[in-house]
Amino acid sequence: MLKIIFLLLMSGGIPVAIAMAGSALVYIWWTGNLPPFVVIHRMISGIDSFPLLAVPFFILAGNLMNNAGITNRIYNYALALVGWLKGGLGHVNVVGSVVFAGMSGTAIADAAGLGTIEIKAMTDHGYSKEFAVGVTAASATLGPIIPPSLPFVIYGMMANVSVGALFLAGILPGLMLALLMMLTVAYFAHKNGWGADTRFEWPRVIKALAETGVVVGWPLVLWVLITLAGMPAQATVLVGLIALFVADRFFKFQAVLPIMTPVLLIGGMTTGIFTPTEGAIAACIWALVLGFGWYKTLNFKMFVKVSLDTVETTSTVLFIVAAASIFGWMLTATGVTAAISEWVLGFTNSPWVFLLLANLLMLFVGCFLEPTAAITILVPILVPICQKLGIDLVHFGLVMVLNLMIGLLHPPMGMVLFVLARVAKLSVERTTIAILPWLVPLLGSLAIITYFPNLVLWLPRQFF
Repeated sequence: MLKIIFLLLMSGGIPVAIAMAGSALVYIWWTGNLPPFVVIHRMISGIDSFPLLAVPFFILAGNLMNNAGITNRIYNYALALVGWLKGGLGHVNVVGSVVFAGMSGTAIADAAGLGTIEIKAMTDHGYSKEFAVGVTAASATLGPIIPPSLPFVIYGMMANVSVGALFLAGILPGLMLALLMMLTVAYFAHKNGWGADTRFEWPRVIKALAETGVVVGWPLVLWVLITLAGMPAQATVLVGLIALFVADRFFKFQAVLPIMTPVLLIGGMTTGIFTPTEGAIAACIWALVLGFGWYKTLNFKMFVKVSLDTVETTSTVLFIVAAASIFGWMLTATGVTAAISEWVLGFTNSPWVFLLLANLLMLFVGCFLEPTAAITILVPILVPICQKLGIDLVHFGLVMVLNLMIGLLHPPMGMVLFVLARVAKLSVERTTIAILPWLVPLLGSLAIITYFPNLVLWLPRQFF
């Protein structure tokens, strides 16, 4: 009965959050077994969670970075690093998304932020608008895979999994995704005879490599000083940050400080300096320091607008979580989740077969539901089955998020699809066709991540 009411409301065009809460309320009224105020009580309980405090702060940090001129710096850094390759701006698109993913945590922010710059630059250099849209859409899926990630925060809260472990689990698969996308760009460049989009100049390339070396080497130096030399952690990090700002001023780096955002987050969480929620606050402070104090690209008027946008987005996300909380509780209380679990386990006891079926289900659901809503609905249904089959929940979390990111590229509800169609001024049909070839590296990555869990779990096992 509950499922029928939910599907009827959804088919009537009612937003998914209202459909979930409404179906639970109608079911309670219909049966008369519980007082209606249970709906409000369960919705409030669903968002009364410390890890969920990370959601508004990660959204704010991403919005601040997106509105503080950071995207142009990232684009110029990626252009210097890989723009001289054949199909250069396609590679720049992917590398830029890898860097921006470490600040925004969402695919839509990536598509709307860097996508505007990248699509215009690629069309100005003679690339077809369809190719520019396709590579931008595919690379935008890296946003929630490479930490920080809002879907990981929601999944971690719903499945009772460490958010820090999920963040670490996304690093290697995210880099693999980026590599496969760059190989796809190289294939199209070879097929179409594309050349480079900027001249190879040693000074520019060396400077870009030096920036990459600073990003990789800075945390390693701090780790040596803290672990081997026994220096106090907080004092060493503080001195290291001062040295970083001095180097940035002296060498005039393009994007070292913005790229340090995920490094500081992951380093702080794995060393125990702060929790993921505190890390989200630290990311906001870092963004404010860069925008107001260092680059001076933010002003008070922009900050107010960014804050209001953050409040709007946070309200939407948390309302979905609250509505899904009562809906998931009702699914469990009415025995739906147990029945689905018994049916699946009666059909197969093989984790590999279950993962195949779960992938098909999540790809389908991702085409119709926004990722936050899909996670909150699917976790109560699928996670108990994973536990019975011995599937690691960190691994399954990454599989789920990647499936739902691929769903963002599809009609009828793919938000990245619609954002890029508007940015590029293409019809939804042409945008959909442009994205189709990029499903090959995405689905290939999904298969590798699904059936080679060690790729996902190696880093989390080193620290958790």
